[in-house]
Formats: sequence, structure tokens, C-alpha cells
Amino acid sequence: MPLTKKKYMKKIVGLKELRENMNTYAARVEKGESFIVVKKSKPLFSINPVETEELWETVVDFSKIRKGGVSLEDVLKRL
Repeated sequence: MPLTKKKYMKKIVGLKELRENMNTYAARVEKGESFIVVKKSKPLFSINPVETEELWETVVDFSKIRKGGVSLEDVLKRL
């Protein structure tokens, strides 16, 4: 796939805006957008889509054990 300038362009978003609209920005990142998050005009961090899911491995899906997942306390009790 040829690299395009658009792929590497990042938009700037304020920390407050990100916090108040997290679901919107998460959906945009999922679609491939990247953002630089700033606070008082200073960059804090960037948000980028994951390049490949091959880097992730599901070890245990706790939502299959109990709807909503399993609490950390329950996991630690069984170790």
C-alpha cells in the first residue's frame, strides 16, 4: 500500500475536548485518524490507531467467565 501524506497527518485536540468526547474520538481513531493531545497549548501525548492486531494475543477473555468481566480481587484470590 503506498504511503500517503494523509496517513501521517495528525490533528490537534485539547485534553478537555478529548475527555468530554472520548467515544467520538475513539471511533475516529478506530477509522484511522491520529491526534496530538494538548494542554495549555503544550503537547502531552498522541493517539494513533494500532497498526496491526497481530501484535495482540488474547490470553483469557474474562467476559466469557462472567458477563461484564471478573474483578481484579477475584483474579488475585485465585492465584
